[in-house]
Amino acid sequence: MLNKERYDRQIKLQGFGIEAQHKLASAKILVIGAGGLGCPVLQYLTAAGVGNIGIVDDDRVSLSNLHRQILYNSDDVGKLKTEASFERLNAMNPEVKFSMISERINSQNAVTIVSEYDVVLDCTDNFATRYLLDDVCRILEKTLIFGAIYQYEGQVAVFNVRNKEGFTTNYRNLFPEPPNPGEVPDCNEAGVLGVLPGVVGTLQATEAIKLIAGIGEALINKLMTIDILTYQTAVFEIPSLNLTDESIPYSIEEFEKMNYQLHCGIEFTGIKNISPSEFKETAKLPDTVVIDVREMEEQPKLDVSYVPIPLSQLKENVSQIQSQNIILVCQSGKRSLSGAKILQEILSSEYSISHLEGGINHLIKETHE
Repeated sequence: MLNKERYDRQIKLQGFGIEAQHKLASAKILVIGAGGLGCPVLQYLTAAGVGNIGIVDDDRVSLSNLHRQILYNSDDVGKLKTEASFERLNAMNPEVKFSMISERINSQNAVTIVSEYDVVLDCTDNFATRYLLDDVCRILEKTLIFGAIYQYEGQVAVFNVRNKEGFTTNYRNLFPEPPNPGEVPDCNEAGVLGVLPGVVGTLQATEAIKLIAGIGEALINKLMTIDILTYQTAVFEIPSLNLTDESIPYSIEEFEKMNYQLHCGIEFTGIKNISPSEFKETAKLPDTVVIDVREMEEQPKLDVSYVPIPLSQLKENVSQIQSQNIILVCQSGKRSLSGAKILQEILSSEYSISHLEGGINHLIKETHE
């Protein structure tokens, strides 16, 4: 039963009314990522009275999250984000039905998860998941609301919705090819002003509410950019292009066979991505060397034996590597993967090359759980 008093100020809006509120109550929205973007998205969609909200995230709250992920507090450190967010959101509005999915979305589970919802909000922070969500939403014809942040700048767009001319666009129309992972630092490396994901996530929530309630003009086939240092904003038309690339999926069967880590250059054939737990065991094996490709002054230092060789100096120092089993590490996993690719091109196939997925940040987080 709809509690009209809870939504009174919203219902009184000209052009909104009780009908739009009922549309929100009947809506099914899926939020991928309960981090910097996901926190404001979830708070505002919950407060607005969206009836069914799915939350997908396999991460746990860490202390470094708290300056921007304001749904959590210090007592939540170590908890699954799905668990911590449910506690807050359910207390905020018990009329909303939440579905918590504490796993990473991938090509094997995405169709099942996404099929249950009308609108998907991409609140992720990596290109592999962005392309995965774009493809599955395109194939299933689901509305996708995209958001991204970088230091002081943000982007918002609405995909897979037909405009008045009958055209629709998707993320691949905007970015046909994934960037080189080494060229695009993430928040772990480049940092981010804490309020920025609040601004961008709020805009994503606004687009979802507008689309469901049928009010205003949504960013359909458009990309909005904002610089919070100057408050310069711009809205660009996204060209509608027919996708003909044979390397991308056009059916559920093709999608489920897709390796998005390989597609986005986050994984290479012959280079093993190892987890923190695997790293702790593998680093102890005989004839194994751990190479830290960070700059010498970077912290924290590893608590295992290692050889420091900055990525910029790796090629000319290959002769220092005497062991057959090589593990490369860095802060977030990007530079170590680039270093592994360099060694793969130089060394013979007799060498076993791997890198720590997620880097030292991931190692520290798992150690404290």
